[in-house]
Amino acid sequence: MNKLKISKAFTLIESGPVVLITTNDGKKNNIMTISWTMVLDFTPVFAITTGEWNYSFAALRKTKECVISIPTVEMLDKVVGIGTCSGVETDKFVKFKLTPVEGKKVKAPLIKECLANIECKVIDIVKKHNIVVLEAVAAYFDSLRKEKRTIHAVGDGTFIIDGRKLNRKKMMVSKIPNVL
Repeated sequence: MNKLKISKAFTLIESGPVVLITTNDGKKNNIMTISWTMVLDFTPVFAITTGEWNYSFAALRKTKECVISIPTVEMLDKVVGIGTCSGVETDKFVKFKLTPVEGKKVKAPLIKECLANIECKVIDIVKKHNIVVLEAVAAYFDSLRKEKRTIHAVGDGTFIIDGRKLNRKKMMVSKIPNVL
């Protein structure tokens, strides 16, 4: 094995799905790109990492709600564009030609062009590590979409796209809940 710079170690395990987080601060909608996500157990509880450096963070803290929108591969350039501009001076829905859809449980909008959307409430913010813990209150999946491959950031400006799905449900039946 070759030695890897310790500063690059995160690129070995970062490759969870890239998501778009929408917020509404009471005045306007915004979108931010997040590649640092985590599922917490088999419950509908998730964590994202963000902080003061993101314009949407103030809305997350104030409203304690958001939507996790899951884009697919054809949206990669929009996802990167959203992540490289600020909502302070940019209406990202307009700039990236995305359609906000009114949520049923939160004021933050869903994104119509995404494969899935999860309406969430903020249940904790772990300041020391900028971790926002979210509980899902509603979820939507567009099963009619042909493109279902999601994007995974490596952390160095490159991305991995989902490939073939392998099924091992029978082998794991004792470990996964019946809801799957």
